Amino acid sequence: MIQNIPIEKVLFLDIETVPNASAWEDLPDSEKKLWDKKTFHQRKNELTAEDFYQERAGVMAEFGKIICISIGKIEKNGKLLIKSFYGDDEKVLLEEFGEIFNRPKLRDSILCAHNGKEFDFPWIARRFLINGMQPPIPFQMYGKKPWEIPHIDTMELWKFGDYKSYISLELLAHVFQIPTPKDDIDGSQVSSIYYIDKDLFRIVQYCEKDVLTLANIFRRMRQEELLIKKEE
Repeated sequence: MIQNIPIEKVLFLDIETVPNASAWEDLPDSEKKLWDKKTFHQRKNELTAEDFYQERAGVMAEFGKIICISIGKIEKNGKLLIKSFYGDDEKVLLEEFGEIFNRPKLRDSILCAHNGKEFDFPWIARRFLINGMQPPIPFQMYGKKPWEIPHIDTMELWKFGDYKSYISLELLAHVFQIPTPKDDIDGSQVSSIYYIDKDLFRIVQYCEKDVLTLANIFRRMRQEELLIKKEE
């Protein structure tokens, strides 16, 4: 039962990602060819590789980068402390994020994200490797039994074994009567806000709202009161 999970060990997490390049023409020819091969069977309605790049490159770790990681941890007073790692230099961002797992209190963290097992957790691990670094211990899965992997996925919790089911963070917040995190922007706008508007801080705020919503969804699943965000 999730009520038995020590809440002080849970690290709530969300990431924001964008394509590696702001436009198709900025990609080297070799990467354009690789993108074309990888996405050939995914493209529908006669979408060109270029059109599909603008639409989907930000969700593929081989062709995108992380611009923000927000984490949340519940304090003894019941408030949620949120911290974000963000910037244009992904390697620096990951180095700073990875350092937190050297702290004794965070070394044995249980990671929690919505659709984290399919997106956030593997994305972070892959981008660490691409940047020439080993992923932090909580992201390393090889050789571990399923019950030894410190990952919680609220989407998986909601499925109750129904593997064909999908639910967005926004809809799950709605059914639990939690304020929506999408009151300003949504994920489909992140790339344009980053590359065109150059408003990274707006993206960070959006990412932090997702973390607060995620934590409150987890709390609702445990029949607990909603949290209050505390700025660090």
